[in-house]
Order: sequence, then structure tokens, then C-alpha cells
Amino acid sequence: MGRPIIQISLKDFETRKNDIASELWRAATEIGFFYLKDHGLTEAEMQHMLSLSEQFFKLPADQKANFKFDLKKNIGWESGQQKRASAKVPELKESLQLKWHDMEGRWPTNDDVPDFESYSKNFMQKCQNISFQVLSCFAIGLGFEEDFFTRNHDVARPDAQQTFRLMHYFSVEGKEFPEDFPRAGAHCDFETITLLFAKGAGLEVCPGREAVSEHAIRPNEWTPCPAIPGAITVNIGDALMRWSDDRLKSNYHRVRMPRPSEYQGSRYSIAYFNQVRCAVIV
Repeated sequence: MGRPIIQISLKDFETRKNDIASELWRAATEIGFFYLKDHGLTEAEMQHMLSLSEQFFKLPADQKANFKFDLKKNIGWESGQQKRASAKVPELKESLQLKWHDMEGRWPTNDDVPDFESYSKNFMQKCQNISFQVLSCFAIGLGFEEDFFTRNHDVARPDAQQTFRLMHYFSVEGKEFPEDFPRAGAHCDFETITLLFAKGAGLEVCPGREAVSEHAIRPNEWTPCPAIPGAITVNIGDALMRWSDDRLKSNYHRVRMPRPSEYQGSRYSIAYFNQVRCAVIV
């Protein structure tokens, strides 16, 4: 039996901050995942960003290769390269990694996808604003200064590491896979918090670091965490778990294969990873 993943409203944030902080603390200490609603991004804005992502991934491979992944900068496009220790085989997906800095000549142009760069930058800024609201609440709960995480995740600083990752999981129509073969293997995020945007089902969460087997592989149970229209899925990462002396939970999660009755085509998702600045010691 899974654990409930609660929805938390950010409406009237300034006047309700202490109540919101209490709700976030409960979710982060119990399961490490929660949904945000009334956060300032509309459903239309989120769907448009997913649409721009889909347009990019539908480009010919040689065109996407103009933005080939740069490992040193952690920027660019890669396909079939990511491998989880839990799965031991490359995941059936491609991704485009974007950041706040070192992006000269790395953005898809209007000839590739119209309005991609300007819309993505605006969307990233809204993600960062939402992230700072959430992180200020965790600062309150941890007894830190309210702007503690804001200072340590300042995207205006040249050593900022926040990452905006667009992902395309390939269609599995007409294909067969071994039992429990994942679309994305079980893993934890190493950053502070992650904001996730997706369509449909597939994401699952394991109930925490009390899980007895490596990488949360069976017999552990999984809680479905489907995308909810208008909501943002948020999870705690390893850095925040460390900062909180393990009180806030960075939990295993995965993307399972669709069931026979579910849509078998491509799956698109976007993650905004809040990562501490290079100069900051956790």
C-alpha cells in the first residue's frame, strides 16, 4: 500500500507562509514528494513548454546534434546515453540539458523551434521563483535565515548550476521488454529540490530510505505519482536531505513502462533541478 502524495497550495503565499511551511515540512519528512498548486504557472504555460520540447525532439538527429552534449559544461542534447546503476542498461530516451550560464551558441534557434529560447528563459525564471518560495519555507523549518537557500542558489552568480532538462522517452509501441524493465531506473536526485512537469502516468515513488533493498528494487512497494493538470510535482534531493541531517527525505523514484491498457507512445517530461552554487559547501 502506497503513501498519499499531498497537494499543497501556494495561494496567498506571503500571508500563509507559516501554514504552507508546515504542510511542506510534513510532505518532505514523510515521503519527500508533493504536488504544488496555485503556484503562478498556468496549465497553458506548462503545456506550451512541453509542446516546445516535443517540437525540438522531433527534429532530425543531425539537426539536434548541433547541440551535442558537453560533459564539462553539463549542457546539450544526448540520446540513449544515460544509464542508472539500478537498471544497468541505457535508458530509452533522449534529453536536452539547458542552464543559466555558458549557453552562448547552445540554444536552439528560431529556425529550429520558433520562440524556444525566449519562452524557455521565461519559464525557467518562473520555476526559480517558485523554487525560492518552497526553499524559503524549508529554511524556516530548519531554523536557517529565510534567504539561506536563495543566496546559495542565486542564478545571477556565474557559478550557478541550476539545470533545465527536457526529456523524451521513446515510444514502446509494438515492443516487448522483460518484466519490471523501467523507462527510467530507480534513482534519487542529488540536487536540492526538483520541479517536474509531465504528461500522464508512469512516475512512481518508493517510500523512502528505509527501503531495504538496493536502489529500491523489489520487494519494495511503489506509490504512483501521476501528473495532475495544473500541478507541479516536486521532490527533495540528496543535497537538501544532507542539509537537514536526513530529516527531509530524498527518495527513490522511477518511470515504469506503460501497462497494456495505457498509451504506448512517446512520453515527454521536463525537470528543473535546483542545484547549489559551486562555491557553496553543503
